[in-house]
Amino acid sequence: MFVREMLRKSSLDGMYGPRREEVMKSVRHVYDVVYKAGTSPVDFGSLVGSTVVNAIMSMICGVSLKAGEKTIDGVEFRKLTTELTVLIGKPHVSDLFPGLAWLAIQGIEMETKKVIRVFDAIFDSAIEERKRIITEGGGEVQRKDFLQLLLEMINDHDHEDGTNTTTISLAQLKAILMILQSCSGWNGYTTMTALEWAMADLLKNPEAMNKVQEELTQVVGLTITVEDFHFSQLTYLNAVIKETLRSHPPVPFLVPRYPSQSTTIGGYNVPKGAKIFLNVWAIHMDPSNWENPLEFRPERFLNNSDDDDASKFDLSGNNFNLIPFGSGRRACAGVPLAERMLLYVLASFLHAFEWELPCGGKVVLSEICGIVLKKREPLLIFPKPRLSNYELYS
Repeated sequence: MFVREMLRKSSLDGMYGPRREEVMKSVRHVYDVVYKAGTSPVDFGSLVGSTVVNAIMSMICGVSLKAGEKTIDGVEFRKLTTELTVLIGKPHVSDLFPGLAWLAIQGIEMETKKVIRVFDAIFDSAIEERKRIITEGGGEVQRKDFLQLLLEMINDHDHEDGTNTTTISLAQLKAILMILQSCSGWNGYTTMTALEWAMADLLKNPEAMNKVQEELTQVVGLTITVEDFHFSQLTYLNAVIKETLRSHPPVPFLVPRYPSQSTTIGGYNVPKGAKIFLNVWAIHMDPSNWENPLEFRPERFLNNSDDDDASKFDLSGNNFNLIPFGSGRRACAGVPLAERMLLYVLASFLHAFEWELPCGGKVVLSEICGIVLKKREPLLIFPKPRLSNYELYS
């Protein structure tokens, strides 16, 4: 239901307005606050992280979120999701010694439940606020977001006698909202990382930067802003996204798999129920799969490349040599939304601004490998407007 109803093309098309609004807010912020001041560089990872978080929050609920009396903004929401991600990724003693699980030595479960209770309060508040708006509006609401779609799906099953045949409970509705806020890379956490890597690689490779900005100029021009309908024509930008996800897969190890029966893989006996980790980073860096895998070369994903299979690669894992979001039934359900966010945010910032390193600065591509493959050092850069009409930034 989540994929069929929430992430189908028509639903995502209907959420374009909130996405565009939040991205343009960030573009205006960069122009008004960062460029005009001109004294300090922008932390690009933090910028795109806040942009993605705010866009997803707007698509989910479209209202100010609260936990009790406290208002939760995009920055606070991102902190909560980051905290939950860190807790999920922490090594647990009971993973090695299951008999010690009942002792809760590290307190990870308690801390995780504490964060989940905050999310529970946030979504309770959003649901009650939306119900109030619907009641006061006589059953009509102007804004169509994911919360509204879910409530309409539940209401469609209500009967006159008060019974409800839907299989969605309130707890399940909140669980779906939780999935939605995380499906674009744990609420922007991995999406932010991918966007930061993309900008870093482009700054490290000026020829690729020139190509993608020339394409944006030719397809979009400098008198309007980037829109959703431009993406099908931005072939080099699409190739940059794929090459970034190949070079720096946001999650280097996929969620573990458990074989339902004993089997043999590559000459190794794998017993039923064994925990199998897929090393995406190793697959993406394998010289037998990719020519010069350490080289950042978006051209390998263009149809006129030397790779005859270039056109067969997508982000859905249909080719096992490129699986940044997994493959098959266990692949990330949020790929359609993540792909749109990656394209739109990167295109908007590359189209609206030239980006420069501080004087004497260098791009450092060293990594920190954990549950997410992050840059070791933040990317600090200066923006310079590209658009001919400055009113486009207002």
